[in-house]
Amino acid sequence: MNVGMKGFKQLALWILVFFVMLMVFYNVKKMPLEQEIPYSEFKRDLRKGDIANVSVRADLIRGEYKTARAGIRRFRTLPLPDTKLVEDLESFNVATFSGEADRSWMTSLLINVGWIVLFVVLWWVFIIRQVQMGGKQALSFGRSRTVAQDSKKQKTTFKDVAACEEAKEDLMEIVEFLRDPKKFQKLGGRIPRGVLLYGLPGTGKTLLARAVAGEARVPFYSASGSEFVEMFVGVGASRVRDLFEKAKKSAPAVVFIDELDAVGRHRFAGIGGGHDEREQTLNQLLVELDGFETKEGVILLAATNRPDVLDPALLRPGRFDRQINVAAPDLNGREAILKVHSKQVKLADEKDLKVIAQRTPGFVGSDLANVINEAALLAARRNKHQVDLEELEESIERVMAGPQRKSRVITDKEKRIVAYHESGHTLVAKLLPGSDPVHKVSIIPRGPSLGYTLQLPTEDRYLVSKREIMNKLYVLLGGRCAEEIVFDDVTTGAHDDLSKATLFAQRMIMEYGMSDRIGPMSLKKKDEEVFLGRDIARGQGYSDQTAQIIDEEVKRILTDCQVKVREMLQKHRHVLDALAMRLVEKEHLDADEITALTNVGLSPA
Repeated sequence: MNVGMKGFKQLALWILVFFVMLMVFYNVKKMPLEQEIPYSEFKRDLRKGDIANVSVRADLIRGEYKTARAGIRRFRTLPLPDTKLVEDLESFNVATFSGEADRSWMTSLLINVGWIVLFVVLWWVFIIRQVQMGGKQALSFGRSRTVAQDSKKQKTTFKDVAACEEAKEDLMEIVEFLRDPKKFQKLGGRIPRGVLLYGLPGTGKTLLARAVAGEARVPFYSASGSEFVEMFVGVGASRVRDLFEKAKKSAPAVVFIDELDAVGRHRFAGIGGGHDEREQTLNQLLVELDGFETKEGVILLAATNRPDVLDPALLRPGRFDRQINVAAPDLNGREAILKVHSKQVKLADEKDLKVIAQRTPGFVGSDLANVINEAALLAARRNKHQVDLEELEESIERVMAGPQRKSRVITDKEKRIVAYHESGHTLVAKLLPGSDPVHKVSIIPRGPSLGYTLQLPTEDRYLVSKREIMNKLYVLLGGRCAEEIVFDDVTTGAHDDLSKATLFAQRMIMEYGMSDRIGPMSLKKKDEEVFLGRDIARGQGYSDQTAQIIDEEVKRILTDCQVKVREMLQKHRHVLDALAMRLVEKEHLDADEITALTNVGLSPA
């Protein structure tokens, strides 16, 4: 709003200056040119009858010739004491003659000095003022642009944050300290200087930080890690100093730095060396964290998705004393988050939220908020007055796989291939005991895929067994094997399935110790060296012979899975055909229809 008003004022000023200059130019252009002549010549011309009219003033006589002389028609002259001037004007046929009021010295001064004053004003407005403003901007370049949000306007509280109960309990101590610091200081306890919130994107780290400021009713300074890093050396460090100085002046206060990994990565991890601007900014941040005392009432909160790349000096006690993992919500947490985001949405039945929570394992808060919003948009598009379970379920698919692409036209042959591909996934999932149940299968293009098979677990899992991983491999390879059996050919449609299957097999061997040949070893390389740097000479951490064994084991696992899946599909070919034919006809099948088609003639695998 201020920027718009400022631009409007500048535009109005330019328009005013334009019109002033236009008027000046017009008046100068229209100003008649006068030739100054001696008084004697004026008298001679008067006696000759060449003068048409005269204007007399005490200090000046002006007039106009009847006929122009050398392009000049008007004249001026300085008067002399002449008592017979009026008689001469009457005698020699001057058409009109008149007198002018005598100008004071003040009027003459204003007229003569006015143009100079106007020039000076315009020069100051458009030149000097702009230079001064540029100087101020240059001087403020190293200052933090963060402005404290008014504590009275902080309406976010812990009631607005669903799930994350453990994280809220840890942060309540920070709130109590900001409200009553003497409670902790009288017992000799020291409140943490810094609190690091880490977890998956969208789990609510920033929302928790705002809730802390809202509960404590203190000024809240929010900044992003990228705001401190500029192309000019020293600017980032200067902004860090300025930010903490502002917070100390308004203590008690909360300073929140989002995306801390943008400025807090390992030092000396890259080619740039120790004089990199980002590293100088990090050094200043480390100094500030050690420099202020808890009695000053400044608490630093930070959030990151990558705690593994942060510099160890940031994470030591005395800086970020407390590190809180904001994990993905469980079943009850997802239901609570859905209730928070659905307060402004008219639902047909609130019991549907529990169903949606069961069908969204692994979803974080931002995903669930998107599910509710997409469902509301779908209901509005269909001219409904409330959101039904149908819209909620479709919104899950939109979030997971993207919107439907009904406009994409595929040939009957491709449609049949996709139907058999998805039927292969579905049938293998139904044949394997302990596999996640199939919720829906569709051959309607959605996002980048031409079809999809939606499997949803019945409960949250925190441990995955070897059998469950093998079941995932079988299901992933089911689509490609179905294409081979029916069409005696393969397509590129299975590239994503093969990529996921290969990754699962590699993790089984290199991370989980699920290979007899490799044994109980973890060969996973640490992710801390994110740039070329000090650990470049370490290599992959295992020999070339071990690498060859890993490749052989990955190939063996995938080949064995492929053989087993082919046997399963060939044995139940009639069920595969029935699923594919029904898919071609209806384009999508839900769980009940899939169960009805697959229960006929199936035997345990």
